[in-house]
Amino acid sequence: MVRLLSRLFTGIALAALCLGPVDSLHAASSSSSKSGKSKTASKSTSKKKSTPKRAPKAEPTMRPILTGNGVPQTNAASVFLADAITGKPLYQKNADERRAPASTQKLLTALLVAEEGNLDQKVIIKHADTLAEPVKLYLKPGDVYTRRELLRALLVKSFNDVARALARDNAGSVEAFAVKMNRRAAELGMTNSRFVNPNGLTEPGQYSTARDMARLARAAYANPTLRDIFSIKLLTFRHANGKVQQYKNTNRVLRGWEPCNGMKTGYTMAAGHCLVSSAEREGREVIAVLLGDDRRVWQDSCSILAWGLKM
Repeated sequence: MVRLLSRLFTGIALAALCLGPVDSLHAASSSSSKSGKSKTASKSTSKKKSTPKRAPKAEPTMRPILTGNGVPQTNAASVFLADAITGKPLYQKNADERRAPASTQKLLTALLVAEEGNLDQKVIIKHADTLAEPVKLYLKPGDVYTRRELLRALLVKSFNDVARALARDNAGSVEAFAVKMNRRAAELGMTNSRFVNPNGLTEPGQYSTARDMARLARAAYANPTLRDIFSIKLLTFRHANGKVQQYKNTNRVLRGWEPCNGMKTGYTMAAGHCLVSSAEREGREVIAVLLGDDRRVWQDSCSILAWGLKM
């Protein structure tokens, strides 16, 4: 009996020894195969090494705040709300108070360029164009763009060097362009405004009012070329070196509230937050100008536009 059990255990041990190496070899082979594939995949991946793109964040929806039948209260120092077509005033607050308009005055720069026409004309960037404070597109001397490309960059992302390039291309110099700005402003009835540069950066003797900026806004709003650009929420821009970049419109009301269809933002420490905005709904079109506001300018503009559309 003892001998029988001994033989049985010996047989099992031999079977284990036989099967063991086979299983180990299979596992090693499998592991080696997987490892080989993994290394190949790793090499392949390392060659491509592409980082997965994150899904763009959804824009926060903006809602107007309306209480009762009264005009919404804003934090802006000066406000002017008007019918975009007739110019009829709907609401005003310190509308004739002289204030720095910041980059909202780029509406006048854009209007002059659009009215000049020939927007597919090429502009060769010069050193003088680059002499601007941020926000900048970082133009380089020798870069070539069309007027239309620069106009889109100006109105969507408010680049200050772009404003200088367009001004110099249009009038020969920033100083000569300022003369044209003031002449066109006078033609529009902007009797309480004076402009020194094309980008709105703070300079002595440069000012406007909410009422005057509304006059300018109506003229820009009536220009089909500018109307199309005002509504761009995300601009795909090809730089002179071939790099393609996307720029969000600086106007959060445009991006977050459906009835809004333009127009132009502005901010400097001297001017505070400024916003010229427009909206359309059910055949009614309004323009709101807010100067000297704080960070609540987006909500203020949205609310006053909504109120104007209900009038």
